[in-house]
Amino acid sequence: MMRTRPLKVALLGCGVVGSEVARIMTTHADDLTARIGAPVELAGVAVRRPDRVREGIAPELVTTDATALVKRGDIDVVVEVIGGIEPARSLITTAIEHGASVVSANKALLAQDGAALHAVAEQHGKDLYYEAAVAGAIPLIRPLRESLAGDKINRVMGIVNGTTNFILDKMDSTGAGYQEALDEATALGYAEADPTADVEGFDAAAKAAILAGIAFHTRVRLDDVYREGMTEVTAADFASAKEMGCTIKLLAICERAEDGAFVTARVHPAMIPLSHPLASVRGAYNAVFVESDAAGQLMFYGPGAGGSPTASAVLGDLVAVCRNRIGGATGPGESAYAALPVSPMGDVVTRYHISLDVADKPGVLAQVATVFAEHGVSIDTVRQSGKDGEASLVVVTHRASDAALTGTVEALRKLDTVRGVASIMRVEGE
Repeated sequence: MMRTRPLKVALLGCGVVGSEVARIMTTHADDLTARIGAPVELAGVAVRRPDRVREGIAPELVTTDATALVKRGDIDVVVEVIGGIEPARSLITTAIEHGASVVSANKALLAQDGAALHAVAEQHGKDLYYEAAVAGAIPLIRPLRESLAGDKINRVMGIVNGTTNFILDKMDSTGAGYQEALDEATALGYAEADPTADVEGFDAAAKAAILAGIAFHTRVRLDDVYREGMTEVTAADFASAKEMGCTIKLLAICERAEDGAFVTARVHPAMIPLSHPLASVRGAYNAVFVESDAAGQLMFYGPGAGGSPTASAVLGDLVAVCRNRIGGATGPGESAYAALPVSPMGDVVTRYHISLDVADKPGVLAQVATVFAEHGVSIDTVRQSGKDGEASLVVVTHRASDAALTGTVEALRKLDTVRGVASIMRVEGE
């Protein structure tokens, strides 16, 4: 039986994503009513600049007092799309304490304070949903914490930032340098005026923390994620990658140790074979590769950012939360029972591609190989080229720990025959 009293929704933020959420709520109102089992009504919109014209939103719904809006006793669901830590954290907490469930797209806040927010939601018997916080429109969080809840997830690896993938794809396909590709991304609206959060990996690291926490039933905070940006990736790196049959992507990688004793979470550029599904992800698209015991290998692919894709994920959460409200239930909350330790980057084992500038004379390769052997790092392949007394030496290792590789590189820098370390890049997906 259809419920006639509408479920009231408060919207915090009305930018690119918020305005799309409001538009879809209006244009798809009948469909949403049928899917939820009750009408949904936009009851208020909190903004910073109330004088701006917002098409399709009645002026009387607009307010600058977000706190008063979330304290209203008649609000069923608060949708938070303002981003940042504060005032979002206080507003979400206040909303839950005053009886509302929450849908959020705030990756930074959830990566930093997700455990505390989940605790408040559990204490008050309310929902906290955040599908839109990771990978835009791609259904990812709900499959991880619901569809795969009976499975054991061992690895989550993916491209979770569209801006960086566009830049790296452009460098790969055209031979452009980093700055040239960034300028094009900015001109097309893929990169912000200040792209630091994207290109230095902060955005991807927040998403990695959320994914690792859900996948491994362990609290993983942003500070637990190793982060390395992509600003030092060069056209020469792409040339080396092509010689290996690889390309370069900025990857978020969350892994469970083979013995199950710990987990790791990291973000960094990496070479991946062209045969790997992630290598074919082009432009500003996102894709996440999941490996589990029973399901095997799964890949989730689609637009990872933008107003409409992100709003799609928000509306999906809104429907789920509203259904729960009608049924008097709540969906899955935080699952951190495993409480596995998060190991530092030094314990991570992977392959490496190291490019060295060396003297072009006999015995150099033997010296370099000796250093690798002394640090327990096994060499897979070596490629040397040079003239006029200078040479380039490219070494690809077998799997080794980050700590062992770091010690190796420090020792290499002390050799008189090594002029410099041109680049170091991890090799993943094999």
